[in-house]
Amino acid sequence: MVSTVIGLAPMTLAVPYQTYVGTVQFLWKRYDPLMPALNAAACVLDLVLVATVDDPTGRALFGTAGALLVVVMAISVVKNVPINRYVMSLDPQRPPADWARADPRVRWRNWNLLRTALAVLAFVVNVSAVAVLLGATANP
Repeated sequence: MVSTVIGLAPMTLAVPYQTYVGTVQFLWKRYDPLMPALNAAACVLDLVLVATVDDPTGRALFGTAGALLVVVMAISVVKNVPINRYVMSLDPQRPPADWARADPRVRWRNWNLLRTALAVLAFVVNVSAVAVLLGATANP
């Protein structure tokens, strides 16, 4: 997700229609199966840790990280995936007549920036939870 924020999204905003649509159609088949699986796995692991960790601070942090990942997945499903499906339906050689109005690149970039920031925050919260647990183990 970070690579899309620092590289892919700026590139797609700078290229013409044909390159944008062709790039998304090439990449979506590769990103789509992987990103949801990784986010879901991290969320499930957070929920398992909430249920199994004895330390209340650790539990709260893992729960917070899991909740953040649920929001990340919701943004993906409700906002980014529909835009991706729209772009997948386009013909790279023939822009729609209303392309100037329908161009989704800025909307996609903005939603992706939000979900990436939340995913990074979830990672930081998870690292904090591990630090709390390591501190509790080191100082029983």
